[in-house]
Amino acid sequence: MLSHLGRPDGKPDPRLSLRPIAQALSDRLDIAVRFAADCVGATAEEAVAQLRDGDVLLLENVRFHPEEERNDPDFSQRLAQLGDYYVNDAFATAHRAHASTEGVAHLLPSAAGFLMEAELSALSRLVHNPAKPYVCAIGGAKIKDKIGVLERLSELVDAFCIGGGMANTLLAAAGVDVGRSLRDTDLEPARHIAAVLKDRKVALQLPVDAIVAPSLDAENDAHVVPINAVGEEMILDIGPESAAEYARTIERARTIVFNGPMGVYERPAYRAGTAAIGEAIARATAAGAVSVVGGGDAAAAAHLLGFAQRSTFVSTGGGATLEYLEGKSLPGVVALERP
Repeated sequence: MLSHLGRPDGKPDPRLSLRPIAQALSDRLDIAVRFAADCVGATAEEAVAQLRDGDVLLLENVRFHPEEERNDPDFSQRLAQLGDYYVNDAFATAHRAHASTEGVAHLLPSAAGFLMEAELSALSRLVHNPAKPYVCAIGGAKIKDKIGVLERLSELVDAFCIGGGMANTLLAAAGVDVGRSLRDTDLEPARHIAAVLKDRKVALQLPVDAIVAPSLDAENDAHVVPINAVGEEMILDIGPESAAEYARTIERARTIVFNGPMGVYERPAYRAGTAAIGEAIARATAAGAVSVVGGGDAAAAAHLLGFAQRSTFVSTGGGATLEYLEGKSLPGVVALERP
C-alpha cells in the first residue's frame, strides 16, 4: 500500500510518518499490517520480498521523496517494481499528476478502486444529464477560488443558493454594505459571475438577512439583521429568512450539490443556516432527489450537523471534486482510462 500524509516538502518528517496508520489499518482489517520505513530502495524491496499470501504491507510516506510530487519517471519505476498491479483508490489526489497517483499507472496493469469508482459515478450524475430542477448550494471564503466551478455549473443548474464569504462578495459587488465581513477585495470576478448567471437565466439567491456579531468570538452578541443593516459588524451566517428561502428552493430540486457552508458552522452561534440547508437536502433526498456533498468544508459540515448520512453521496475530494465539476481532466483518472 502506498500513500502520503501532509506536506513534508520532499524530506522525511517523523511527525508525518505513516507508521501510526499501519496500526490503525491493523485494527480495521483485524490482521497485523506490516510497515516499511521507506517506500523505495532496499528497505521497501526487502519488506515486499517477505510478503506471503494474505499479508498487507504499508510503505512509508511517498512525499518523503521530492521525486514523488515531480512525477519523476525513475521514481515511478522504483515504486512500480514493488508490485504486479496498480489500484488507485485516492480520488482526493486524482487531480495531481504525482508518481504514486499518475506515473505508476502507466507502468503496471491498472484499475480504479471501489471508492474511486463510487466518486466518479456520483459526480458524473451532477454533470451528465442531471435531473431538473438542479440546485447548487455553495459557500466558502472566496469567489475567485470557485469561479471555474460556478461558470461550469451555470451551464447546468437552475439556481444557486450562496452563503459564506462568497455571498458577502456578491452582495458587495451589488452595492450592499457588508461591514467588516469576510469578502474578496477584488469585486470584478463577482460582477462577472453575476452577469454570466443573468445572461444564462440562472437564479442567483443571495441572503436577505444575516447573523452578525462584532467579531467572530462574540457569539453571545450574535443577532439577526436585514442584509442592508449590517453596519460595522460581521456577517457570520445567513439569517433565518434566507435559510427558509433557500430551503424552499432546495426541496423542489431533483439534483442538488452542496459545496460549502453558509457560515462559520464550527461555532454553534453561526451554524443554523448551514443546518437548515442540510435538513432541506435531507428532505429532498428522502423524496427522491440525488444529492452530493462535495468539498472538504462541505463534508465536514455535513458530518458535524448530521446530514451526511442522509445525502446520496459525500465526496472525499476537495480540489479533485472542484476540478471534476469544472470539467477538467484529472490526471489520476485519465491514467486509468487508457486501453
